[in-house]
Amino acid sequence: MKWKLTGRYLFSILSIVFIVIIVNTMVLIGLLIYQQQQGIDQVESGSAERFTRSFSNYLTLEEEEPTLSAEGVEALESFGAWLQILNQNGEVISSKFAPDGVANHYSPVELVHKYKYMDDHFNTYFIGEFEEYSYIIGVPQSKEERVTFMMDTTSVITYIFKAIIAITIVDLIIAAIVGLLFSTILTKPVHYMIERISQLKARNFTVQKTKRAGIYKPVFANLNEVSTTLQAHEEERKKLENMRNEWISNVSHDLKTPLASIRGYAELLNEEQVSHEERQEYAGVIERQSLYMKELLDDFNLTLRLRNQELPLHIQETKAERFTREIVIDVLNDPRYDGYHISFESDDPSLTWSIDQHLMKRALLNFIHNALLHNPSDVEVAIRLDAGKLIIEDNGNGIAPDELEQIFDRYYRGTNTKAQGTGLGMAIARDIITAHGGTVHLTSEQHHGTKVVIKM
Repeated sequence: MKWKLTGRYLFSILSIVFIVIIVNTMVLIGLLIYQQQQGIDQVESGSAERFTRSFSNYLTLEEEEPTLSAEGVEALESFGAWLQILNQNGEVISSKFAPDGVANHYSPVELVHKYKYMDDHFNTYFIGEFEEYSYIIGVPQSKEERVTFMMDTTSVITYIFKAIIAITIVDLIIAAIVGLLFSTILTKPVHYMIERISQLKARNFTVQKTKRAGIYKPVFANLNEVSTTLQAHEEERKKLENMRNEWISNVSHDLKTPLASIRGYAELLNEEQVSHEERQEYAGVIERQSLYMKELLDDFNLTLRLRNQELPLHIQETKAERFTREIVIDVLNDPRYDGYHISFESDDPSLTWSIDQHLMKRALLNFIHNALLHNPSDVEVAIRLDAGKLIIEDNGNGIAPDELEQIFDRYYRGTNTKAQGTGLGMAIARDIITAHGGTVHLTSEQHHGTKVVIKM
């Protein structure tokens, strides 16, 4: 995989270099062809050559003789040049601003020589045509120079072709070397990233240190964070799976007991010698065991819906003091808790909660019932609203430290309780409060009681 990535990267670099060379060559050839087609016309407009070519516009024929216009005179003065007009025999028939000492007659050879080279006075000569006449424009101290060279077109083309091939080969070799170095540097981290992702896919969440990450350092840091997060999720998943299996085992055991009772008493009901009173007693046992099984399954369904946030809440604005007082009164009126000491205080009569009253009542009753059922009958339970918080505190047995951390686990059921129940009450109560956007905090010290603080 590593060399495959390196090969692809290297191939990309070589392809880019080759394409750039081809494009540059085509552009160069195109410019040369364009320049050849344009020829001398591409000379800048301010040059003496361009000035000479267009100077014929200032000449006219009057009585078969060339005449310079006033604009032509001004143009010569502005350009700092002088003019000589020649007939077909090379004789000067007219001039303007010509310096002393210049020739009055030019042979064809002399014209060619003058055009190619400066004279002794550093005049550069430019030659133009008008009708059947010729004219010379001299420019003193001109910065323009002429260069004459000879070439064999075939040899030049062959040389250019060889040069292009050589440059292409050298550039590709250099690009290959540089590309190999860079591809090794760049693709090695990419290969490592692919391996890390494959490890994550294989559920290997070990955090690994990476050397020379370079520009990929943030990527590796994020991968390690993902590994840490997935590791935590995996551990949580295993923990929940273990607790779920344990809970299912407990529920299965709890269901077997009432089912066995229901089956046994149902068989007794079929006995002919069973009296009417006994039949009623057996029927009552069957009914109680059936209700217990229904409660167990209802709690199981409720905790799953709360866990998956699939339980709709019927929210109502509720006065916290009145709502809590009514719950306390219901508990005091329950015959099971006759003789228990339960108190209620409130310092915030205006406190309002937005709650589902049915579910919240169940959550609070669960905390109160736990404080009563898991402690001796002389336990004192204090319930109070204080600074926007609901506090349920008792002075009972407390909770063992090894059970305190698991008291709210959905699949945890305490082993030191003698009260009947499904083992889901605390988890359901916590989930109900959390679903309302509240928090619940439980502290306990063995033999010194338990304190539950609920904040909505």
